[in-house]
Amino acid sequence: MAIDLKGRSLLTLKDFTPPEIRAVLDIARRVKRERRAGRLRQRFRGRALALLFEKRSTRTRCAFETAFGEEGGHPVFLSTQDIHLGTKEALEDTARVLGGMFDAIEFRGFKQETVETLARWAGVPVYNGLTDEWHPTQVLADLLTLEEAFGSLRGRRLAYVGDGRNNVAHTLLVGCARMGVHVAIGAPVELAPAAEVTAWAREAAAQSGSSVLVTADPGEAVRGADAVYTDVWVSMGEEEKSAERVRLLQPWQVTAGLMERTGRSDAIFLHCLPAVKGKEVTEEVIEGPRSRVWEQAENRKHTIKALMLATLGIRA
Repeated sequence: MAIDLKGRSLLTLKDFTPPEIRAVLDIARRVKRERRAGRLRQRFRGRALALLFEKRSTRTRCAFETAFGEEGGHPVFLSTQDIHLGTKEALEDTARVLGGMFDAIEFRGFKQETVETLARWAGVPVYNGLTDEWHPTQVLADLLTLEEAFGSLRGRRLAYVGDGRNNVAHTLLVGCARMGVHVAIGAPVELAPAAEVTAWAREAAAQSGSSVLVTADPGEAVRGADAVYTDVWVSMGEEEKSAERVRLLQPWQVTAGLMERTGRSDAIFLHCLPAVKGKEVTEEVIEGPRSRVWEQAENRKHTIKALMLATLGIRA
């Protein structure tokens, strides 16, 4: 059965079924091959994309802008300094105005409620480029990177270690469980993933034939892992908690020794970036032969382009 995502928003990976995620990943593989071959088809020509940013960004902004622009589209960056985003003008009104002028909207900011309101009122596809709760476009790239490294997703094992209750850890739980990837979250008890997210992921994993593990033992988390994944210890907006996070998370630093505890000579290292080398990961690991973080970063562009093609109803 053909997958039709035209007009759909992506607010969390819960929104897409496994076949729909699979369709986006397949398109991403094709557009990546096209890009590598130097073939640009101008599929977004005559279309406009609004990029709403409350938080700073390197990969998300560059991925959306280059993916849309190189295909002939017109991306427009709008920060909170440029427009009334929830101040002076009701967010519902902003959504309707932008929806009348743009073909799609990306939002990167704080509250999940903001991106959900935009999607409810805009009348065009809305993409969550990151909120405090979820980071779905990141995990699409993560899944593509894992698949490229090992040839498939189903039955692979991914271990995330560090701050287990952040947006990346939660989205990995959902995305891996959806796609049949065994996922382990290794974190101190104080930073374990939200119980409701873990419960949802376990239900999805039961359907896909995978499993979900939450543990406070670093060795147990990474045992048998195809990929070891981490993120910064201090998320944006939580800088005042830096000393506490370092104290809690120092035992979870990804070192060459922790990579060896996978028991896999081919295990890879992943990181959503930006990284603080010497904190959550040693320079030896992130700059070493096991690291796939640069391919992972590039894949943000290809999966985002695929997502926009699919939801704008453009044949890839």
